Amino acid sequence: MRRITTSFFILILIFLSSCTNTAHFISDKSEREIVYREFNERASKLDNDSLFNVFNKEVTPLEKEALTFLYAYMPLSDIADHSGDYFLENVRYSMKAKEEMPWGKVIPEREFRHFVLPIRVNNENLDDSRKVFYEELKDRVKNLSLHDAVLEVNHWCHEKVVYTPSDSRTSSPLASVKTAYGRCGEESTFTVAALRSVGIPARQVYTPRWAHTDDNHAWVEAWVDGKWFFLGACEPEPVLNLGWFNAPASRGMLMHTKVFGRYNGPEEKMYVNPRYTEINVTDNYAPTSKVVVKVTDKDGNNVENAKVDFKVYNYAEFYTVASKNSDKNGEVSLTAGKGDMLVWAYKDGKFGYKKYHLQKMTGLWLY
Repeated sequence: MRRITTSFFILILIFLSSCTNTAHFISDKSEREIVYREFNERASKLDNDSLFNVFNKEVTPLEKEALTFLYAYMPLSDIADHSGDYFLENVRYSMKAKEEMPWGKVIPEREFRHFVLPIRVNNENLDDSRKVFYEELKDRVKNLSLHDAVLEVNHWCHEKVVYTPSDSRTSSPLASVKTAYGRCGEESTFTVAALRSVGIPARQVYTPRWAHTDDNHAWVEAWVDGKWFFLGACEPEPVLNLGWFNAPASRGMLMHTKVFGRYNGPEEKMYVNPRYTEINVTDNYAPTSKVVVKVTDKDGNNVENAKVDFKVYNYAEFYTVASKNSDKNGEVSLTAGKGDMLVWAYKDGKFGYKKYHLQKMTGLWLY
């Protein structure tokens, strides 16, 4: 097989982006060009052709674009630890589920790209769960509606894994099956992987800290017919949007999820990382208000690029649940539940703080 150089590889991607008569994995040209550019920047910095040998193989244009999207945003450790054949197999199983499952043709491109294709859910080790789960689940759900398929997958997950506290490391989906237990973060990672294996968009939702009591929690959202619904991972119920945590979540101050890649959905963006987008989903669970914090110095001048932490009292400390930087007007906004937070702003050794409760914040000074 001829060895492909990084520079030639980039030319191939530029050529693909210019093809207007070809079906694309990312149909929006501007979004596609961003993915190509960020992939090319990463490939040129790595400067190791062997890491990208999968692009030498016989792959379709759709598969190549899907691989490009994965390689543009996956952690460097995943690129180094797993062969291109591994990611190609996962791409092909994603496409297989899209073709064979009855809901495959109604899943929007954006939801498929960000919530079905990605293999990683949290910080778990990657494994072959997509292939294994698909082969076990496909006949069990293929004759169901999308709504009922989500419920059935969760029943299957409950058959495999029960809740047991564990350590801070997140076990992989197959490891959870082998041990038959996991904490909420592991159960939700496992359930998201199972839903995605049969082509159902799914994401792990997390509250950094409850507002009414100590501790935190993680669960799952699944996309059904244009809306996101929640469910307790490995905790089957007869309907969606029902779990033991309904009441706590309705009083929650902040619930969020991390989305693979650059995501342009309707939710409020909390943080954009070169590899993922953190979004705010609190509106799905609790009454909310938008708080605007304005950071000024003692002379009333706006303070740009101050770090602003939003803190909830939990475990006898003020725990940061969100962190943002002030803009040129000294402002930061956050949509949060209706309760109390401590807002702490700091820059260059100066700081200021204030408690808020459903009010617009002004004049948060740095001392």
